Amino acid sequence: MKIIGHRGAKGLAPENTLVSFHKAIEHQVDEVEFDVRVTRDNIAIVHHNPYLSDPAGNKVVIAALTLAELRAHKPNLATLDETLTELKNKCVLLIEIKPAEPVEPIAAVLAAQIKSGWSRDNLAIGSFDQSILLEMHRLFPTIAIVVIERWSGVRAQLRARQLGTHRFNMRSWWLWSGFLRGMSRRGYQIAAYTLDDPAKARRWKKYGLYAVITDYPDRYEGKIW
Repeated sequence: MKIIGHRGAKGLAPENTLVSFHKAIEHQVDEVEFDVRVTRDNIAIVHHNPYLSDPAGNKVVIAALTLAELRAHKPNLATLDETLTELKNKCVLLIEIKPAEPVEPIAAVLAAQIKSGWSRDNLAIGSFDQSILLEMHRLFPTIAIVVIERWSGVRAQLRARQLGTHRFNMRSWWLWSGFLRGMSRRGYQIAAYTLDDPAKARRWKKYGLYAVITDYPDRYEGKIW
């Protein structure tokens, strides 16, 4: 079973930062997951919410501001390009593109990084947005595609078939042993998010759970999965 660091190591360092990614790698994760959005000046950045909050409590919308303006509120905001350069081939990266974000700036960064030596085998692209996944699969047919769904196994399978993938991430609340067993027998690879309980992960592994996405990769480090 694979261990995937959620937004790096969200429970151990500020999420979606270079510090968090290095912390996840330090605890020997198999993959590092993070979120990508696009600024007003078409820079792909690493951030979860459509807005960011600064230490003073001000909320600013990412799509409405430039990278320079956003960094005035959050100096440690990393771009996708900086992240890929910093982590080049150190770990598999699961890049979650948030719904309705423009694909072109993200694809441009990926293409340049692959040209400069990033292995396609060390990249995976996920999203809740099927149109984004279809376009990214068209542009990068050899990069792994991950369907992200909250609860519907039926919808996840339909989306996965359309994309020719066997991987999907689902919210751990909705998973149960019979579902995991059935999906595993059909050849699907399910990752549960967010699962910080190694005991539950170990039980679900018996039914075919492929991976856990965790805020606390240190809880899984050193264990045989």
